[in-house]
Amino acid sequence: MSLADMRPRHDGPPRGRPRSEAVERAIIEGVMKLLEEGVSLGELSIERVARTAGVGKAAIYRRWSGKEELFVDVLRAAEPPDPELPGTSVRDDLVVLLEQVRRRGLANRSSAILHSVHAQMKSSPKIWAAYHNTVVAPRRRLGIEVLRRGQENGELRADVDVELLSDIVVGPMLVRAVLRPDAELPEGLAEQIVDTLLEGLRPVSSPSAPR
Repeated sequence: MSLADMRPRHDGPPRGRPRSEAVERAIIEGVMKLLEEGVSLGELSIERVARTAGVGKAAIYRRWSGKEELFVDVLRAAEPPDPELPGTSVRDDLVVLLEQVRRRGLANRSSAILHSVHAQMKSSPKIWAAYHNTVVAPRRRLGIEVLRRGQENGELRADVDVELLSDIVVGPMLVRAVLRPDAELPEGLAEQIVDTLLEGLRPVSSPSAPR
């Protein structure tokens, strides 16, 4: 993905004037340029971003309330887009969701900048909270909705806690993508994880009564 393709994705109507796309792109690219030069989050100020992007501070504040909100949009722009779920089965939907996690893991590994930025972000509670609320939490809710539908249509056991199940489904991929940077993330891993888990999650017939 080139910097020119990195634009913040907002929910709701676009902010700013009609020419805002070019301005927003310049601002996002300005932040990425500073990160490439080794500027830390603590040193990243609105004034510095404005100078680098060639815009006024007002142009930034019209679109973002502060650097935390701006930085979250930069991270979102650098990530793969949210997936479109096929809706054919709980298995197919879970595979798509896990494949997105796998690709994000590969992207982080191939980008020293993103890897460094994610590490710095965790030391800033305000930025991490904003990222969690706008990126992590919605994706988790989507996964839980998929699991609930699976229970309702009989694809999954009804006695399983979907909140816990969501962590169990995503956990193996996150371990490989985040906690084990030396672990492989091969194609087909999402299918392997989902199929392995579903073996123990499908409803089973009641055992026959003893004679």
